[in-house]
Amino acid sequence: MTKAEEARIRKQQKLEAEYARLDALCAIEREHKEASLICGVDEVGRGPLAGPVVAGAVILPDDPDVIHELLYLNDSKKLSEKRREELYDKILKLSVACSTGSADESRIDEINILQADYEAMAEAVGALEVRPDLLLLDAVHVPQLSAYPQVSIIKGDAKSASIAAASILAKVTRDRYMTEISEKYPEYGFAKNKGYGTAEHIAALKKYGPCPIHRRSFIGGILGS
Repeated sequence: MTKAEEARIRKQQKLEAEYARLDALCAIEREHKEASLICGVDEVGRGPLAGPVVAGAVILPDDPDVIHELLYLNDSKKLSEKRREELYDKILKLSVACSTGSADESRIDEINILQADYEAMAEAVGALEVRPDLLLLDAVHVPQLSAYPQVSIIKGDAKSASIAAASILAKVTRDRYMTEISEKYPEYGFAKNKGYGTAEHIAALKKYGPCPIHRRSFIGGILGS
């Protein structure tokens, strides 16, 4: 066997292993045969000092061949930015329906981050073009979505294809916003830190004070107020 043939076989084996992983990632969806339209819901941005919390809602087709096109689909935190961007485009193209919702920093300050999370997730589901039969959520139950059957899954973004897709949709949407807003407030490095409390971000916050997109309820301890 030539080296080229060996390389081709290894590549095919890796591809088959990835297909098997994707099939396993859909196990939770397959368990709920009573639902034809299953929607994964997830949020990003709970911890940053600045910017919105963003939620994604994604209904993937019940078709293994389509799921296999979403190679390397996973929890958004486990993926590189390049991989997330690639999957984001595929999710938009291949999903039955998908949407996002958000709550900005002023809303977070007004009602607290957990309630803002709930609002963003409810907005995302409400914006779908079709009504889902079941919601899969990452470790939460959303009161505003009580009209829908909900299944809460611990570490769901690593266990469910639908939730993983929603996490990617939300992450890319929020990251793009933070990169764009960084041009308006360049001193805080939002394009790099996405609003999280890195050492450089905190140093800039102490030097320049907060900008309009900082969460006042999050930065009081840092600024001694």
